[in-house]
Amino acid sequence: MKKIYNYLLMIVCLLIICSCNDEWKDEQYNQYISFKAPVDSKGCTQINVRYKKDGKTSYKLPVIVSGSTMNEKDLNIHFAVDPDTLDIFNIERFNTRTELFYEELPSEYYSFSETLQIPAGDCVGLLDVDFSLKDLDMVEKWILPITVTDDPSYNYQSNLRKHYRKALLRIMPFNDFSGSYSTTAMKTYFYDSDKNETVGDAMVANTRTAYVVNDSTVFFYAGLMDEDLERSKRRLYKIYVKFNADKSLTLEADNDDIKFEVPDGTTPIYSTTKNMDATRPYIEHRYTTLRLTYLFNDITSAPVPIRYKVTGTLLLERKINLQIPDEDQAIEW
Repeated sequence: MKKIYNYLLMIVCLLIICSCNDEWKDEQYNQYISFKAPVDSKGCTQINVRYKKDGKTSYKLPVIVSGSTMNEKDLNIHFAVDPDTLDIFNIERFNTRTELFYEELPSEYYSFSETLQIPAGDCVGLLDVDFSLKDLDMVEKWILPITVTDDPSYNYQSNLRKHYRKALLRIMPFNDFSGSYSTTAMKTYFYDSDKNETVGDAMVANTRTAYVVNDSTVFFYAGLMDEDLERSKRRLYKIYVKFNADKSLTLEADNDDIKFEVPDGTTPIYSTTKNMDATRPYIEHRYTTLRLTYLFNDITSAPVPIRYKVTGTLLLERKINLQIPDEDQAIEW
């Protein structure tokens, strides 16, 4: 009897072994086409592109074939601009506050191919998006919305999830001096022009973003004004900062109504330093420090202008991974 049980057990084991197949070699999912464009806390994908003197630059947007196996056929992926998704995004985020909406990047500032070839054996392609950013007004919050397009005649299927088949690219050109500055040492005071003195305690913002104008100039918003103001108001407070070769700064505003001025006896200057990270020897820290003082009027918060004095330092830190050749990828944003 015992031998019979052993024989039966052997037969069962043999049947189990014979019924097994190499299912891990088969596709476990669906091979969808997706962008690699992860969204940030603002619901879009910020891309940082180096601003060059002629304003021309480019960005390589990764396109991925998902799945558990390698792509086995030549794919001809199609793309298009998708303003409808941007419209929906703006309404969902800002409702009726149209003055806060992101704007679609005008077609004269970019170009990209409507198709991309991903050959069999590859599962990643790069869509080249070329930008011509000269004279682009960064007061507006520009987005380039791109989508993977579908058609029954195409030999692929785009990903069913919105943020995989669509990319809302928030365009942020950068130069050596743009970015998010720490402004905890930059103090804003009410200012009494008659007595030539500040009034009350200092007001401080944690950060201040400097936006690209050209390769040697940035602008930021005066005082405590920021990007969250409606565009018609924030435009009034643009302060241009030109970085000169002698380490001096040239400050000016293009709106005379805010009565911007640099007080006599003060000279705006900047300095740059760099050092290597103490624990990660491949990381280089680059610091840009601005020291400046200026006066301006707030002409939108009250029926009468409010005079402010802003004084102190701004600090920009960039962490550069020297092991990564692509500059926009090497910077730890």
